[in-house]
Order: sequence, then C-alpha cells, then structure tokens
Amino acid sequence: MHPQPPATALLRTLYSLRWLAVGGQSLTILWATQGFHMALPPGPLWGPVALLALFNVAVHLRLRSSRDAVPAEAFAHVLLDTAVLSWLIAWTGGIANPFASLFLLPIALTAMALPAAWAVASALAGLMGYLLAVQFGQPLPHLHDGFDLHLAGMAVNFVLSLGLVLYFLVRLAAARDRRERELAALRERFVRNEGILALATHAASVAHELNTPLGTMTLLLDDLDTSALGSDGAADVATLRRLVDTCRDRVRSLADPADPMASTRVDIGRVLEHWQLVRPAIVLAREGNAGPHQRVERTIGHLLLALLNNAADASEANGSRRVDLRLQIDDGVLHGAIRDYGTGFDAQAPFLPVLFRSGKPDGLGIGLALSHAAIEQIGGELDMEEADGGGARVHFRVPVDDAPASTGAPR
Repeated sequence: MHPQPPATALLRTLYSLRWLAVGGQSLTILWATQGFHMALPPGPLWGPVALLALFNVAVHLRLRSSRDAVPAEAFAHVLLDTAVLSWLIAWTGGIANPFASLFLLPIALTAMALPAAWAVASALAGLMGYLLAVQFGQPLPHLHDGFDLHLAGMAVNFVLSLGLVLYFLVRLAAARDRRERELAALRERFVRNEGILALATHAASVAHELNTPLGTMTLLLDDLDTSALGSDGAADVATLRRLVDTCRDRVRSLADPADPMASTRVDIGRVLEHWQLVRPAIVLAREGNAGPHQRVERTIGHLLLALLNNAADASEANGSRRVDLRLQIDDGVLHGAIRDYGTGFDAQAPFLPVLFRSGKPDGLGIGLALSHAAIEQIGGELDMEEADGGGARVHFRVPVDDAPASTGAPR
C-alpha cells in the first residue's frame, strides 16, 4: 500500500476535524442561547455551521475518488475553515473569545503537510482572520448570575487544545517511527544490492574466463576414445561430458539478461535436472501439480537453485541426503516449499536477507541474499519455519504466467 500524498492526507484530516467543529459549534451555540439565554443572532451563527456541514458532504464525495489532492486544493480548504472561524469569533466576542487561539490549528496542520510557502500563506490568512475578528468583533451580552463565561471558555479551550496537541504529536511520533523503519529497510536493501551488483560483476568476469577452458574440455571429451575404457569408464566420461555441458550452459546463461533475443523462461524440469546432476548424492522427493515442462521465469529457476543448494547443504551437514520439494500452481501463483533434514535454525535469530552472512562453516553467505533479491524482483514472498521432526522448511509464493509447456529441448 502506497502512502498518501501530504495534500490528500491534509484533506482527510481537515474533513475529520470539520465534523468535530460542526458538532462543537452547534453545542456551543445551543449552550449559550438556551442554557444562558444569551441574545445572540441565530442567522450569523447557524449559517456558517450549516455551510461547513454542506461543504463537508461535498468533501466526502471528493475523497471517494482516486484522484490525489494538490497543495492549492488543500490550501483552499484551509482558507474556508479560517474564514468561517473568523466569522464566528467576530460574532461571539471578538478578541475576548477564549477560542480565538484556534486560529493556530489550520496553520500548524498546513505547516506539517504542505511546503513552506503554503504554510506562510496559511499563517497570513490566519493573521488576517484574527485582525478582522478583532476589528469587527461584537461584544457578548453581560451575564448577571456571577458566572464568568470567559474563564469557562478558557477551560474548555484548554482541554480541547490539549486533546488536539496530544493526538497530533502521537501521529507525528508514529509517522517518524514508520519512516525510520522504512529508511532502515532501504539502507539494508541498498547494502545488499550493492553486494549483489559487485558479485554479478565478478561473476561476469569469471564466466568470460571460464568459457575458453570449458570449450577446450568439450573438444577433448569429443575426441576421447572411450572404447578402451570399458563400460564403467565410458559411463564416467558421459557423466563428465554432461557436467561440462551443464557448466557451459550456466556460464552462457549469465549473458542472457543482456541479450534481447535470449529466452527469459526455463522449464522447471530442466532446472531440477541440472541441479540433480550437480548434486547426485541428494535424494529429491518431489510433489505438486507443477509438471517438469512448466515454464517459469529464469529468475524463479535461480531461486529454486539457491534454495535447493541451501537445503542440500543443511541436510548433508546433519548426515542426511534427502530434500523435499513441493511445487503447486493455483490461480496464477506458484506455491513452493523446500524442506531440509538439517538441524533447523535458531528461532531467536530473525530470517533476514543479510548479505554475505552464512551459518555454514564453508558457506559464502549469498544463498539467502540472492533468494530474497529474486523474490523482490518478481514480487513474491518468502518465509521460513521449523519443520516437524527436525530441519527447516522454506516457503515461497511467486506469480507465474499460464504459459504452455514447451515441446522442444529447452536451453
């Protein structure tokens, strides 16, 4: 959910406060005219209150639209509120009215939400309204029962100001804390992305250097006479050839993102076949409705490889050679679950995408970082939990297209 623009947020705040003002002003007029039987003109008092109520009905309809407000529109609302307040203050005692300090409220709200120029304009409007209320203020009728109306109004104004200040200070503190959390997350993501960029640059350099020896190895294997090696030797050479082909394909795929003609989709079955070839000692127990010819974005393939390697390392470190994989596609979303049979993870340590931090003695610490980067790139979700019976289970959810299965040999 994207945050609201400041002008739109100010409109919503003014809308809420305006209903409170309509209710408070109505009660005050009734209290003065009915409770104290003060001879106040009803038209000049009830007219602005009715105008505010009708205006707020229109604002309610305006806020239902998806169009964001601009500073000029928000300032126009502030001007109307200031004008109505000036009118009411002028008809209820002028400078002697204890609620005259409410002129500061629209100025404070504008200063918090709009640029400085609009805050200065709001301050000038408030000053002008205050001076007009002083110049044309009508004195209140004198009460003969000994009740000090001014002191009572000051008490009510103090309580009202206290509530408003507390409300907005709490909101400002919450917004500050939320902004600090967002900045911390952005800084962490920036550091991680910088590390991944450096890793990608180094990987591209290494891929360029490996391309030549891999090509030479392919030629040597093609020219190798396996007739004298026996069946076992020939099988080993065939396995070696497949491994070299896999390495060559992986090296060449590093350049695919820069090639507009390269395919961005891979078969899940091909990805798992390559991984099983590199990790032949691992028993992969697979389930789910995602078939081997289901095509997904290459980023999802990289995600699968990173998570499967982490799970295989965790299982092997605990003396197990099993990894469970579940891939289920429902309503255009690929739900994946990879379970290892390792020692689990520290429940007190948060599962965070910290770059180059590994819990394995010989780990590079980039598997989870790359997984999180891949998830963010395709708009998915990733979480982790303890598995029943030991080990850990990683869940991920990523959107997929309903692409038809391939029929040819994928890259």
